[in-house]
Amino acid sequence: MAGPTRWLTPEEQAAWRAYLGSTRLLVHALDRQLEADAGLSFTEYETLVRLSEAPGRRLRMRDLAGASAATRSGVTRTVTRLERAGLVRRVECEQDRRGMHAELTDAGAAALAAAAPGHVASVRAHLFDHLDPADVGRLRELFGRIRDGLDVTGEGAQAVPPAA
Repeated sequence: MAGPTRWLTPEEQAAWRAYLGSTRLLVHALDRQLEADAGLSFTEYETLVRLSEAPGRRLRMRDLAGASAATRSGVTRTVTRLERAGLVRRVECEQDRRGMHAELTDAGAAALAAAAPGHVASVRAHLFDHLDPADVGRLRELFGRIRDGLDVTGEGAQAVPPAA
């Protein structure tokens, strides 16, 4: 038996709701900006960033799914859309013919480079312009601790690299 429920205190409840509300609004604002300015969804942008930061601009599809918040099927759909647009290509894994890599194309790198300044400006306007430097350090420390507590791989921060 799990024992009695540990209900949230009023302060914890307020913090939880503030976190949920701000996270939803932030992701929605970032998604809107990327769609309007670059024709990319937030998920597509994150995928391009992760590929751009990978050795050889290539990641195994399962590793791409593990590095993002998306499911494997979600990553497959995203990569399919990016592939149709010529921004990503699928490449067979040399070590395992059953596996596939997603690889950033030159057109994908160019699209990412074009989208990045507007995205970073949006991140700054919607998040960092509301914080002072001490807040930024504290936010990094707090969310790093939360991330590490949720990391089921045991690989720490390296399991999910940051996306811009």
